[in-house]
Amino acid sequence: MILERAEHPDWLSNAYLIASEPGGTGVLVDSNEVTEPLTDRVNQEGIEITHVLLTHHHWDHVVGAEKLAERYGVPVVAHELTAKALGGDIVTETVTDGDVVESGELRIRAIHTPGHCADHTALLIGDSDCLTADVLFRGTVGGTMAPGATGFADLKSSIMDKLMELPPETRIHPGHAVPSTIGEEWEDNPFIRIWRGLDEEGTGRCTVGPPDADERRDATLVVWAPDYDGGNKAWVRFDDGEDAVVGGSQVSREA
Repeated sequence: MILERAEHPDWLSNAYLIASEPGGTGVLVDSNEVTEPLTDRVNQEGIEITHVLLTHHHWDHVVGAEKLAERYGVPVVAHELTAKALGGDIVTETVTDGDVVESGELRIRAIHTPGHCADHTALLIGDSDCLTADVLFRGTVGGTMAPGATGFADLKSSIMDKLMELPPETRIHPGHAVPSTIGEEWEDNPFIRIWRGLDEEGTGRCTVGPPDADERRDATLVVWAPDYDGGNKAWVRFDDGEDAVVGGSQVSREA
């Protein structure tokens, strides 16, 4: 199988080419304005593209998707909620949880993984590789406070009840930065380690909100971990009991 990614230099968002073999069939997954390495390989390897698949509606993962589909004369396929979020005629075929997209010998199963956003969908390629997009990354997890997010409980369930049920040798390919495996994340991801009861929650105090905000929310800092972009990601528990995962730039830690 061919699985190649192209990473945007600023957004760090990934687009992917997945194909059965040189000269075989394949799909393009997500679009980020730097898909030329992928389309060049399609041409060089004589791959027949059958679909453009989208993992969710966020702009850094869909920009240019229509042009890619038009180039190859293929449908744009995404979760029915992605079609609704994008509006218009961008998505031309929809899937829901458990549906399988076939591209020649490839079988790609949609796994609905809300939390980061309502429509978020991971894509399981055969039984060896999973595109986890913006729910699970190497060493961290997706945020739950951006517009359209469905919250911490959904994110945790998507990761622990769906993705962590995959075999440990399953390779994961996130929506940003570099790959990992289910086994590595099960053992080393600081969020997952606490969910498994292996590590204790943090008890430090912090405030959360944009740095220039007039009002910020007081919270307990449960996890402070490296993020895929070189910054940090935080699991916080607000004083009203709400849990959230936020970017480190939103968090001011108390000394």
